[in-house]
Amino acid sequence: MKPFCTLLLLTAAVWAEPLACDLSEYRLQPGLTAVAADGTLRLEWAGAPGQELRAAFGLNGTTPVVLELAARKAAGTWAVLGKNLTPEFQTVSGVRRISNQQMQPLSKLGLTSQDVIEREKWKVFWDAPLMVPGSSGTNPGLPRKPEEIRRAGATFNAASCKVKTDGGRIEVEFPGLSLGIFSGRLRFTVYKGTNLMRQEAIAKTDEQSVAYKYSAGLKGLSTSDAKRVLWQDVARAWQKYEFGGSPNTDPVALRARNRMAMVEAAGGSLAVFPAPHKFFFAREIELNLGYVYYRKDDANTFAVGVRQAEREEMYRPFGYSDEQWNKRMRQSRGFAMGNFALYNAPPGTWQRMAVYFYLSPEVPRAAQNAVLAFTHGDRYKALPGYQVGVGHFHTHFHEQILDAGSIDYQPPWIPTFRALGINIAMMSDFHGDGHPEDAGPMRLKEQKAYFDGSRRHSDRDFLIMPGEEPDAHFGGHYTTVFPKPVYWTHVRKDGQQFVENHPEYGKVYHVGNAKEELEMLKLENGLAWQAHPRTKGSAGYPDAIRETDHFLSDRYLGASFQSLPADLSEPRLCQVRCLGTMDDMNNWAGEKFLVAEGDTYAKFPEDETYPHLMVNYIKVDKLPAFDEDWTPITAAMRKGNFFVTSGEVLIKNTAVEKSGAVTADLEWTYPLDFVEVVWGDGQKVDRILFKATDRAPLGTGRFRIPIELPGKKWVRFAAWDSAGNGAIAQPVHLR
Repeated sequence: MKPFCTLLLLTAAVWAEPLACDLSEYRLQPGLTAVAADGTLRLEWAGAPGQELRAAFGLNGTTPVVLELAARKAAGTWAVLGKNLTPEFQTVSGVRRISNQQMQPLSKLGLTSQDVIEREKWKVFWDAPLMVPGSSGTNPGLPRKPEEIRRAGATFNAASCKVKTDGGRIEVEFPGLSLGIFSGRLRFTVYKGTNLMRQEAIAKTDEQSVAYKYSAGLKGLSTSDAKRVLWQDVARAWQKYEFGGSPNTDPVALRARNRMAMVEAAGGSLAVFPAPHKFFFAREIELNLGYVYYRKDDANTFAVGVRQAEREEMYRPFGYSDEQWNKRMRQSRGFAMGNFALYNAPPGTWQRMAVYFYLSPEVPRAAQNAVLAFTHGDRYKALPGYQVGVGHFHTHFHEQILDAGSIDYQPPWIPTFRALGINIAMMSDFHGDGHPEDAGPMRLKEQKAYFDGSRRHSDRDFLIMPGEEPDAHFGGHYTTVFPKPVYWTHVRKDGQQFVENHPEYGKVYHVGNAKEELEMLKLENGLAWQAHPRTKGSAGYPDAIRETDHFLSDRYLGASFQSLPADLSEPRLCQVRCLGTMDDMNNWAGEKFLVAEGDTYAKFPEDETYPHLMVNYIKVDKLPAFDEDWTPITAAMRKGNFFVTSGEVLIKNTAVEKSGAVTADLEWTYPLDFVEVVWGDGQKVDRILFKATDRAPLGTGRFRIPIELPGKKWVRFAAWDSAGNGAIAQPVHLR
């Protein structure tokens, strides 16, 4: 420790104010130490196997500073990755508004009071608070005014810090953070067993209707000590910046693959990146807008960090014909103008604005590989006995095929899904495309193209299931899927039979009402579930149909999961809307499940699709071929034999023991935060949380949580990590 202490004494002499730290909640443990001495705080911890890390903190006046970041291989020479660094945060905020899309179903249900509007605006999707004057017809209360937009940078007024041990991590907090309309504290967290360091502003606002974005990073990195900044572009080519240019006025947004940039220092690397899913709010498309940045501040120093853009960009339209090109150009423009919702900041909620750093004694490419291990290389890891399924994508597959004039046309969403490790794609054509209201030849011709294209582009490891988002008779928007291609129309004209034996297409259903649509699902063993419950065109649903025959039927599977809205005060993804809907449904009725869906449109291999997705691991040993029966998939879903995950946490097995305990075998990457058992008694919902901060990252383990079963109607298990990633098992009904 003597060379380290000497270095700290020399470095600390630059700063005028000594740092006093409260260590009353710190507990010494091997591989995770904190020492306060000589006006500085020093952390050392064991990282990845054979590697050690250290960080030192002090004060420059009332501003917390990172005196040093360093890494080494065991017993080797320390590589200094940065010194005398200042945390930086910026926010841009606007006014949160409900959408006209939400207001349409709410108005039909008679739910238009101001209290309802105030509650439902926090579930908005079609909102772009930073777009002035805004897209006409998208939200009430437009045009937006320039004075709605407020920008702020962080200032600090700290005189001390507080150090806390939480399982296998150390948290260092500095009070006195001000960030425009937000105020709170600065926190650094390091984790035993990994080289991660998390820097975050934990702050709240008391103002109403705040939607915001943030950027976060470290400034003061030395251009003489660092060789360059490196990243992979969207085509996976390596790019670099070597500080030879003039200083930047603004951060330089890097459209980096995997949302990561690396600073190459002498003897090591410092990677910077956001949380893989929690950082992202829902959008219609997944264009990479540049989520990391560098900024050369002067000839001697630069900054790196994470950032969000202020507006959407237009995706590349498709279309061989002028008609299709112009149609998709209008859609692309509409997405860019009306949809960029940012994060929610309800009054009094503690927003956690985080950036991750990875300290490494290795070269940048080795550091990149180490970071990618947390997301399995942005790929959903194969799990024996399971198939990885996604649903609800509006890629207009049949329209693309008909426009191209060939079912052999391969649209770019197919290689995008394959690269992610997805095996089952449940698509949702006929939503803004095709002619779903046609009862005759036009609709059936389009369905045939849909089925033929799905057959042609499926193979032994990739199945396209041609589903749909009908918006027909069940209320709100919903997804339907069958264990085989089924021809049907949403309308039945006078003189048409419910079931027709068509000379070209065989059996065709003409559905005229909810009763007939349910009958079709029963006859064909199909499934339906509420798309984007309690938001978008399903605002007010499934609540409004909870007593209908179709909702109470076993053909109505439940509702969908998509990380919408984004609220950085919640430890879980889609905590209130999605998980709240699932728990309510199971109290209302029998077994109702959540199905992970994407609900996005055009996608390309260069997009950042992974952070916007949750997926379903469906318990099916062998993937059926397209012309085989898909019942193993739909039957497994109907039984609840699948779990929903962001990819970083996997649930290999779960069980409810008769003796009164829930068990689960897990695999995870980021340091775990907690596991939980949630239950309902038919009226209310309760839960028990089991802290898991002592579990090492990149680990596996079994959890057994005792609970009392009497009086409970259903139970479910979930696990969440420190970056907000998670996995959710489906509810098990006990009676």
